Amino acid sequence: MIRFQQVTLARGIKPLLDNVDVTLNPGDKIGLIGANGAGKSSLFGLLRGELHADLGTIDFPSKWRMAYVAQETPALDRPALEYAIDGDVTLRRLEDELAFLESEPDTSANGLLIGELYSALADADAYTARSRGEQLLTGLGFTMDQMQQPVASFSGGWRMRLNLAQALMCPSDLLLLDEPTNHLDLDAIIWLEDWLKRYAGTLIIISHDRDFLDGVVNVIVHIDERKLKRYTGNYSSFERQRSAQMILAQSALEKQTRQRAHLESFINRFKAQASKARQAQSRMKALAKMEELAPLRAAAEFSFEFREPANAPNPLLVMEDVSAGYRIEDESSHKVVEKTIVSGINFSLQIGQRIGLLGVNGAGKSTLIKTIAGELAPLAGDSQFGKGLAIGYFAQHQVEMLRHEESPLWHLGHIAPTVREQELRNFLGSFNFNGAMVTSKIAPFSGGEKARLALALIVWQRPNLLLLDEPTNHLDLETREALTMALAQFEGTLVVVSHDRHLLRATTDQFIIVADGKLQPFDGDLDDYRDWLFKTKLATKVGAAASGAAALPAVSSKAASAVAPAATVAPSGAERRDQKKADAEDRQKLAAKRKPIEAKLKKLEEQIAKRSAQKAAVDARLADPLMYDQANKKELKTLLTDQSFYAKEVAQLEAEWLEHQEALEQVAV
Repeated sequence: MIRFQQVTLARGIKPLLDNVDVTLNPGDKIGLIGANGAGKSSLFGLLRGELHADLGTIDFPSKWRMAYVAQETPALDRPALEYAIDGDVTLRRLEDELAFLESEPDTSANGLLIGELYSALADADAYTARSRGEQLLTGLGFTMDQMQQPVASFSGGWRMRLNLAQALMCPSDLLLLDEPTNHLDLDAIIWLEDWLKRYAGTLIIISHDRDFLDGVVNVIVHIDERKLKRYTGNYSSFERQRSAQMILAQSALEKQTRQRAHLESFINRFKAQASKARQAQSRMKALAKMEELAPLRAAAEFSFEFREPANAPNPLLVMEDVSAGYRIEDESSHKVVEKTIVSGINFSLQIGQRIGLLGVNGAGKSTLIKTIAGELAPLAGDSQFGKGLAIGYFAQHQVEMLRHEESPLWHLGHIAPTVREQELRNFLGSFNFNGAMVTSKIAPFSGGEKARLALALIVWQRPNLLLLDEPTNHLDLETREALTMALAQFEGTLVVVSHDRHLLRATTDQFIIVADGKLQPFDGDLDDYRDWLFKTKLATKVGAAASGAAALPAVSSKAASAVAPAATVAPSGAERRDQKKADAEDRQKLAAKRKPIEAKLKKLEEQIAKRSAQKAAVDARLADPLMYDQANKKELKTLLTDQSFYAKEVAQLEAEWLEHQEALEQVAV
């Protein structure tokens, strides 16, 4: 087991851990969470021996083999597959020893050692190492061709995947993963989640992906106020437990406040009277012994909302027989060559649609988004944009497009040159860019702060069409939740590519998949998509996969029911009129179902507000120390009865409101 005993740690002048104790059991799958800067990565440094505690001890079995993801990747000429297998350092050491002995003169002693090495290599699964490495890299999105390419040829994000493959390749008893999903897309995350579920050792993960944590971990360790607290269960269970603790802590604090007020009132009234001096002294001792309870504070919440679009053309855009891809110059002939990624696109966007775009890595999701955004011109076909279309486009590498030598105020002023500076400052303040931060260069900002600025710039422009390509990269849990809430309330049209399943579930109501070079509706949910991914991988022989989406087998099994043929988006005038009539009838039926539930919800909200106000008035009266005087005993009894009544009423009304809200959500949209 891993045991932290009275551990204290500071980095510079900043205290991170203060006299903490926590025990983690062998085989636990632990999610390590906490605010940015709370000390999560430093705790990993303690476990790796790169940092040392100022006080206390950290114990775990010395024989444990530890694996973790390296943060740097050298620009090597070594093939990606060999680099991944290098993660098994024991295997590589045995191979090196064998190669050395086999190069030496043949002696009986050498022969004996060589025999022992072959036995050790068999124990190290040397004969399956290549296939295991291929499976890891395939799961992380590499094609067989890419596995033979040098490490130096890959971008930073793909090199981090290679480092992750090394960590998974290494036989280990303790695996430390710091934000492993940051550079992965949805299909790679689903594969990694499945792999980690089967991992036999002790696992500690730092992640901002709540669905990923829910799917993998069975323990949460929360760093808060320089303490470590262990919770049994996944992230959703932690949230429920934390919420209950806060309610209990607030209740205990309120009770103690009333007790202190009562004791202080008695002491102040009777400490000068000889007949009551002894009782007053007794109460003073009781007050002195009473431990001061601190409120259990929630993390400071960040929230924002998208501004209402200025106009709403319908349809927003129509694409007919469009081919999306790239025009690149051939190095040998210097001629421009077209590389088609997705073809035969017949697609339209109507006001209010909320679409999640699915597809395996390399299928063409980003290419399609860029074509819709106008960043790429169609290679064939016709795209028509509605008059008044205002696109808010967040690219995967949006953060890198910011000017790092300029400030948040400069960036916003650049797109709003005629707006008063104070108005710009107020707007940036709503995104937590306050004080000197507004006018500071963004170069030293964290990735999350830069991503938040990029979002702020999009929100300012009041788009009616949002195109988001992995918007949660670099965002912490709180900011992801704020983005999810803002998107759920966005009044325009949304198309999003994201590996964050919580965001996809909460903000989209239909899915479209890019597969086999085509754009097709996906009639299923994310669980169906997960099943389709695994069946697709099973249908594709490891080692026979070709590059990109062309290597995928035809969408089968679940796809037969989940993926429908691509619909054309050029119906006749009569068909459009019939469709509009049918849509209007559906909306009327839906409104008829929702109306009585919404009316009941509104009535309940009014009753909750009324009872809450009454309870607040009673609470205010009970907070008055004079209320506990003997003369007010009768009124105090009445107030306590009223407080109990109002509290029960509010709880009952809130429970009823939740039931009706769930009923409203179940009404088909």
